[in-house]
Amino acid sequence: MRRGNPRVRGALRAAAAAVLLAAGTVTAATAPPAHAAGPAPAAASDPTRTPASPAYTVTLASDATGTVWNGHESVTFTNASATPLTEVYLRLWDNAHGDCPGTTPITVTGVTGGTAGDLTVDCTALEVTLPAPLGRGGSATVGFDLGITVPSGADRFGHDGAFAFLGNALPVLALRDAAGWHLDPYTDNGEAFYSSAADFSVTLDHPSKLLVPATGTSVDTPGAAGRTVTRATASQVRDFAWAAGPFSEVSGTSPGGVKVDVYAVSGIGTADSSRMLSTAESAIDAHAARFGAYPYGEVDAVLDNDFWFGGMEYPGFVLDLVDPTALTHELAHQWWYGIVGDDEYNSPWLDEAFADYATDLALGRSGNGCWNDVSWAAPDERITDSMAYWDAHPYRYSTVVYGYGKCALHDLRRLLGDTAMSRLLRDYARSHWYGVSTTAEFKAAAQAVAGTDLTSFWTAHRIAG
Repeated sequence: MRRGNPRVRGALRAAAAAVLLAAGTVTAATAPPAHAAGPAPAAASDPTRTPASPAYTVTLASDATGTVWNGHESVTFTNASATPLTEVYLRLWDNAHGDCPGTTPITVTGVTGGTAGDLTVDCTALEVTLPAPLGRGGSATVGFDLGITVPSGADRFGHDGAFAFLGNALPVLALRDAAGWHLDPYTDNGEAFYSSAADFSVTLDHPSKLLVPATGTSVDTPGAAGRTVTRATASQVRDFAWAAGPFSEVSGTSPGGVKVDVYAVSGIGTADSSRMLSTAESAIDAHAARFGAYPYGEVDAVLDNDFWFGGMEYPGFVLDLVDPTALTHELAHQWWYGIVGDDEYNSPWLDEAFADYATDLALGRSGNGCWNDVSWAAPDERITDSMAYWDAHPYRYSTVVYGYGKCALHDLRRLLGDTAMSRLLRDYARSHWYGVSTTAEFKAAAQAVAGTDLTSFWTAHRIAG
């Protein structure tokens, strides 16, 4: 996510030449040829994180404005762990926008397949106790009635006049890993999301006057009088988002065959939409050439210059300002957070720094002069700090995670060489395809291709883990 608020966005300044391990003129890394991506990788096997293989089925109908939705959701999952599952947790992330414990914008009632507990973590976590412990390889289904009321505001969950944006509106399963259940708090400063790749089948019944861009591939059919039923399906995605409103739309197909749709709110002209369409077509192919073929078939970009946060990524669906650099960054997130997942609360650099580095490569930026104006706020401040640290130091988040983080990756490229760095990231993405990346795993992968011990590199660049 690229923040537009000066509270957190800041200049992407960087750290001192003292941590720069190579000097001299640097050329932009050359993208590997598109055919280097090869066949689509298989989903990464992961016995440490559970629930696994979630499959969500959702049916919702909206009011006349597209800001109120009601219906039903169910999720089927398996236990990948040797430790039985006695409960699962639903993350109702957008209740952070409500008045917990009073009125909340996301309501879950009529739970089946388990017994619902009380809302916790600022009403964003709902424990569901299973009828019996679920052993390894066992599957279960939890269902519930779902209500969504979109608040006013040009936000990733909010409506800007007639245009509604529904990011993180669907409850999703929390993950349990070796550290236990991850029930981190919502953060408005960045992301706290951590989920398995999942399948979604979502049916959205809405007024025909509203266009409904969404994650996945959509098919529209006539509904009741004056209404349309949009059926969206998506495979191996970590979340599902959509928007609703009287958007204008321009469409195209990238040279690599990815369908791109750009939706704009009123006030954004065709020229700007077309320029962003060209940017998206170029960026999606550039990222695919470097990290592996884009697997989702199409991508929707929804534009609103009132977004205070700049841009926000979801699988196959991004929110953005009219800003080509920001859009290139959000589309890089299709790989770094989407295809290659991470714990966004505890390791935000693994998607934000990698997406910003990918943006530089796609735009032909070498990272020269990347470390101007170094300013570490504390002796123990690190690129790899969690959102708990950045929420306590919001002015540092953009500077360190985006700026210093991508500069560290540029330095790693200089140290390894362009070809080796390109191969490292492509192979790393392939080995973590639909899986989860950790700092320790990335460091190990880099060390495996380096001709020298990287311990001092990680220390100098404040990359711990």
